[in-house]
This record gives sequence, structure tokens and C-alpha cells, in this order.
Amino acid sequence: MKIFINRGRKKYENGPEYITINNKTVRRLPERPRDTGVEKEQEVFIIGSKGIPALYGGFETFVEKLTKHRINEKLRYHVARMADDRIRYEYNGVECFDVKVPHIGAARAIWYDVSALYSSIRWCRENPDVREPVFYVLACRIGPLMGWFKRKIKKLGGLLYLNPDGHEWQRAKWSKPVQYYWKLSERLMVKQADFVICDSERIKGYICKEYKSYAPRTVFIAYGAEAFPSHLSDREGKYVSWLKEKGLTAGEYYLAVSRFVPENNFEIMIREFMESDSKKDFVIITTRNNRFQRLLEKRLHYSGDKRIKFAGSVYDAELLKKIRENAYAYFHGHEVGGTNPSLLEALGSTDVNLLLDVEFNREVAGNSAFYWTKKKGNFAELIARVDAMSQAEMHEMGIQAKRRIREAYNWEDIVRKYETLFLKHDADDK
Repeated sequence: MKIFINRGRKKYENGPEYITINNKTVRRLPERPRDTGVEKEQEVFIIGSKGIPALYGGFETFVEKLTKHRINEKLRYHVARMADDRIRYEYNGVECFDVKVPHIGAARAIWYDVSALYSSIRWCRENPDVREPVFYVLACRIGPLMGWFKRKIKKLGGLLYLNPDGHEWQRAKWSKPVQYYWKLSERLMVKQADFVICDSERIKGYICKEYKSYAPRTVFIAYGAEAFPSHLSDREGKYVSWLKEKGLTAGEYYLAVSRFVPENNFEIMIREFMESDSKKDFVIITTRNNRFQRLLEKRLHYSGDKRIKFAGSVYDAELLKKIRENAYAYFHGHEVGGTNPSLLEALGSTDVNLLLDVEFNREVAGNSAFYWTKKKGNFAELIARVDAMSQAEMHEMGIQAKRRIREAYNWEDIVRKYETLFLKHDADDK
């Protein structure tokens, strides 16, 4: 049997089998030499996401959308995936490759970035027809090694692009020595980068000011979201079953979707909701963190409030969108850096959004949301105001939120900006 791989490229005998990754069918690729005669293509290696097909996660969703909405056929993406195997496969017309990484706790992500970047550089060395490859590294985890990598990239005639993400070094879960490492790593990554791509104007301003001595070339390209409804109906079996399992009624619950970590301010949201007189439920869809949950129970005794409902994780994207759509309103307590994907998804799906009043959230939502502070009683008072809103008022807020997504955070515009940068190695916004 003969098949074609990557839209009309060279034919291969006894072609690759189809396999399933994260519930999606992909085409496994054989180990093979580089095709020739494609010198017009721009190779882009994306390192730092857990890979595609995306199951969850901000960087993973970004890579999924970037490749799915590709406009220019001259771009050829290579995406690393953290895995326990070592296979090559095709998905979204992209060559994906597994990087086998040992289970070594928090250091696993650092090992993965190092291995993925080294494998990408080696691939380019083995294929001498590659010209000016772009290595796009997501997050600042491997700064101490970046000087060595940059010399290798420079020998290839390549370029290093960086997305610094948010302020990882500010996260409360890290000890002081780890925070010091993240800050040092960020500085060294910015120093070596040919381009720093920021998905927040505030992060861009921070990079330019904090590392002024390096004169970093920076550009703002937003993260994206969608403003169209879920494919599921309100009567869809899996949504109805989810409501029944959690003891909920559509339109009668407040919602928060995020990692269960201190800097997302769950303690304030739970405490203030408990102080409110709301008759609705507060549903928390989050990752497991038993230690933090026990700590909050000790401080707040929230288990005695039947309105507080931890609903575990939801990895079905359409189901999660339907849950957001039918939430009475959305709570967002993030305060550490950057444009948050969960916030964008909420603005695209939920009519009324209640956000912690920090500069990053105001940059994203503007006047399309309500804001609360950490002052005692402030959030509870806002909940009471929202409880009293009319359907017309809530609908108008929803129109504003979705307009904000369509105008400033739509994937098509974002993909176009990325492709221009990858192909021209320049940007209007510096």
C-alpha cells in the first residue's frame, strides 16, 4: 500500500498505522530521511507544551489552534510531546515527535524542554537543506543551559523565539530557592532570545523594563478563544448526567475553573461566598490538591456549606463549554501574570464574569466584566449585586464579553500574526 504524508510529500511503502492519542486518531510516521526539494518551507519547532492532540492546558490548546488554523502552507511545524514512548506521528498536518522523560517530579518539565530542544537541533543537523529554522520555546525553564543551546542554534542559522508566559517565579507553591531559579532562568532565556513573544501587554512591558540592558526584541500577540456556543444541547445526555451527579441545576450555579493553587485565591472566593446569602451553588472544577484542600477546610470549614461543591476535572472540551454557558456567573481569582486561557474561555461562554481586580484581568476583559478586591466583604457584596441582576442585564453583559473575544482574541487573527513573524522574522509591534 502506498500513502501520502504531509499533503503530497514523498510516498512511503507500507505506510504508517493509525493510532489514538488523547482520544483522537493520528497517523504514525516511520523514521525517515528528510525530503529534499522543499527549500521554500520554513521549519518551526515548538518546545514546551505537553504536545498535541491537546487534552487540556493553555500552551497545549495554543499549539492545537495554531496548527489547526494554519493559513500559509510554507510553514512546516514540528511539535514535541511529553510521553513515555518515542514515536513520530502526524496530526493537524504537523510532524509530532515524542520525547521520553523520566518521572522525576517538578524537574520533569525541565528535562523535557532540554531533550526536546536537543532533539530538534539534532534533526536540523541531520537535514542540511534546512534553512533558518525557528525554535519556539514556551516558558522559561531552561535558562542556565540556554547559552549552550543558542550557540548550536546559531550554527544552524536558526532563531530562538521565546514565550515567557506569566510570572512563574511569583507562584506561592515554590520555595524561595525555586523562585530564585525561575527568576534567574527567565533572565537568561530573555537574554538569549532573538524574539520574545508576549501574550499580554503587561508582560511585554515588564520584559522590556526588567531586562532593558539586553534590549529584547518583543512583540505582543494575544492568546485566543472562541465565542460560539457548545455543540451540545441543554438536554444532551452527558451534560444532564453531569448535573445530576453533582446535584446541580442549569443556570443556578456560580463556577470557577482553574488549578487549585493559592495564587488563584480560592480561599477568598470560598470564604466570601460562604458569607453571602446566595441561594445558588458554587461549583469548583479543578485539579486535585489534597494538601491545599485540607488546609482550606481547616481554615474555613467549607464542608458544612452544602452550596460549595468540588466537581473534579472535566477534560471533555464541549462538555466544559456547556457547563460554562449554563453557569449563572463565573468567578476568576487569578493574579499571577499573563493572559489566562480560562478567563478567555469564560468570556466567550459565560454572560457574567466576576474577576479579581488586577491589571492582567482588566487588560483582558476591559468593561465586559465586574471586578472584586481582596478587601473583606467586597466579593460577597458583588455576589449579592449579581444575584439581583435581571435577565436583560445579564444578557447585555454576555454580549459585551463575547464581543471582546471576537475583536481582540480570535484565533484567526492570532494565527496570522504568528505566521507573519515566523516567515518574515520581523514584526510591526516591537
